[in-house]
Amino acid sequence: MALVAEQGGTFELAEVEIDEPRDDEVLVRIVATGLCHTDLTMRHFLPPEMFPHVFGHEGAGVVEAVGSLVEGITVGDHVVLSFRSCRECAACKAGDVGYCEQTLLLNYMGMRADGSTTMTAGDGAPVFGSFFGQSSLARHALAHADNCVVVDPALDLRIAAPYGCGFQTGAGTVLNVLRPAPSESLAVYGAGAVGLAAVAAAVAEGVTTVLAVDLVADRLAQAERLGATPVDASGLEPAQVVARVKELTGGAGSTYAIDTTALPVVVKQAQQALAPRGTLVALGLGPEEYQLDAIDLLHGGKRVMSSIEGDSDPLEMVPRLLALREAGRFDLDALVTTYSFEQIGEAVEDVLAGRVVKPVLVW
Repeated sequence: MALVAEQGGTFELAEVEIDEPRDDEVLVRIVATGLCHTDLTMRHFLPPEMFPHVFGHEGAGVVEAVGSLVEGITVGDHVVLSFRSCRECAACKAGDVGYCEQTLLLNYMGMRADGSTTMTAGDGAPVFGSFFGQSSLARHALAHADNCVVVDPALDLRIAAPYGCGFQTGAGTVLNVLRPAPSESLAVYGAGAVGLAAVAAAVAEGVTTVLAVDLVADRLAQAERLGATPVDASGLEPAQVVARVKELTGGAGSTYAIDTTALPVVVKQAQQALAPRGTLVALGLGPEEYQLDAIDLLHGGKRVMSSIEGDSDPLEMVPRLLALREAGRFDLDALVTTYSFEQIGEAVEDVLAGRVVKPVLVW
């Protein structure tokens, strides 16, 4: 396991005990796990009493055991893991599983619904986990039928792992939330894994004006490869970025915008660079507050909103995106850089420094 022993601590490999699967659980031998900014951020956000903790929510692996009540999953299946939902509340029955009434309990509380943890230390002390219903920064993870997506066993699980969260979130925001027409425009702020997935989805939908705004040349090059017009914001004042986006979208501004940076100054300029009645979706996790331009917001009839996982149901969205990949219309393979789990510290440093887009840890 990649264990975080205390609030704000580093990821350290350690041995812990994991339970046998209960009747409703699935034991997965993890082959690969994507490292997401949420994993890095939550180790600072969670209170001290919720440590030690095992994170990880972009797991992919092979099913080793299945509880007696689990349907549709068998031993030997290859699966991509995603977030959990109860599938019984009003939101879930309406198809809005990302807004499940049990989201906090099922994904963030570090334990099962009955208060037990799925892992213990050698001395029997509890180890918190069940992160997104998996805690897949580990050799094995306990998941459930609602967050296990069975995939083709020929699929490279190192490539498939990020589809459980990062790629799904970016693409889902385009495909499920904004649904841009080809004649409309989209500006994506932050060309990381989520932002580039949004770019790829918009291009796949035939949107002709897609912009990617970032500071890192390599990430802008990836955006251009995927079909976006790169906007290098390095050395530019916020007003200059706004002016550049408006210039590239015919003067009025972008119809839609997606922010993945979670930087308040960037969110504000994304709003200001919207066309009248445009929509900005803020996806980044980090600050407690954003400062908006109230006059621009009110006079422009603009909308600022958020989305959880791109309003996706992983049981539907992951296969949909993998089918687009198979058809050559969603080519994000080049964004993945693999590391051994022993290199987790290096992977964290590289993604924070912008040297890689999507680190994936492999056993």
